[in-house]
Amino acid sequence: QLALVESGGGLVQAGGSLRLSCAASGRTFSRYAMSWFRQAPGKEREFVATINWSSGNTYYADSVKGRFTISSENAKNTVYLQMNSLNPEDTAVYYCALGTRPFLTLSSYFTRERYEYWGQGTQVTVSS
Repeated sequence: QLALVESGGGLVQAGGSLRLSCAASGRTFSRYAMSWFRQAPGKEREFVATINWSSGNTYYADSVKGRFTISSENAKNTVYLQMNSLNPEDTAVYYCALGTRPFLTLSSYFTRERYEYWGQGTQVTVSS
């Protein structure tokens, strides 16, 4: 069984920073991309950032570009999301996701259904 475990969420004031971590453990698996999504109350789960495991290429939602940075530590099967200049609109439950099949188009990275494994989520709350 494969598991994704997130950590690093919490409460922060506007303008502050947080770093989320997501560690993958369990059975051997193919990794093509790991991504972060988020879901605010009453809203759909939305794409935040992704990293292609082999190339290291990264992509971001426009709403977080320039503020968030996704990175990976392959030896630890871990992906990070450094979040700077946080604002109240960033308040959400953040989920990491693992895709174990090739991503053939850019848009596929942004699609929830392309990911086979999900973490339990970690709450990020930004106060004004």
